[in-house]
Amino acid sequence: MGEPISDRHVVKVLRPFVRAAGPMVDALRESDPFGLTTQTAQTAQNSEGDTESTVRARLAEALKSVRVPGSVAWNAMDVDDRVDWWVNRVGRFTSLLTAAPGLLGALADRLPVQDTMGVASQGLLLCAIAGEHGVTEVAERVRLIGWVLFERDIDPRIAEGGYEGYDVAGENERTAELSEDLPEGGRRNSRLGVKAGARTLWKLGRSLFAITGELEKRPSGRLYHQALGALPVVGLVGNYFGERAGLRRVAKRARTWFAEHR
Repeated sequence: MGEPISDRHVVKVLRPFVRAAGPMVDALRESDPFGLTTQTAQTAQNSEGDTESTVRARLAEALKSVRVPGSVAWNAMDVDDRVDWWVNRVGRFTSLLTAAPGLLGALADRLPVQDTMGVASQGLLLCAIAGEHGVTEVAERVRLIGWVLFERDIDPRIAEGGYEGYDVAGENERTAELSEDLPEGGRRNSRLGVKAGARTLWKLGRSLFAITGELEKRPSGRLYHQALGALPVVGLVGNYFGERAGLRRVAKRARTWFAEHR
């Protein structure tokens, strides 16, 4: 048995993770996929006496009720509604990616693929949830992830990397590697492509190999999900619903953390 993983080592791994996950969450939140925030007003302004513009205006008005980042409906949602959106909408996608190793049946248990992708998805969603609560500090997000996923109450000073010997240059370099496929920061309406998102999620997952022993602590599904997940082919179904259950537990633990720490 190896030596226990220290909080300092966990922080060394999580700080680049959080810094790279932040821009990915921002790209998903701030993108305007339907042009709702930039086109609606102008379309309505030019619609009078123009049949085609009138149709476009009515379509834009209908799309305003769609609950996606950048829409009027999104801006009207409260924090709990937005958290539910991240868990239920984005969670379905990340859970499916995480459950894919279930096609291998019990063989997948010999590899840390599912735990790695699963914890990366859960960490990404925790960063999104933190954003909806107005928590943008890297150290606070590190503490949130450490508490929810790894059952650690990390000291704020350690979470800030504010101790002698911490490798700030290494953190910056690792962050750049993890986020190199993401849209450049500061550009509004920048699109996060599926391939770039998938590559970044995979890199985020691989970055957590350094704390493999901690990944087993993350919230997961029930025993029957695990039993079904051990079967070939249909294991995909068991793993999918197991990851969905795990995400709900993550959201519940996050609510507890915010109630106790904010």
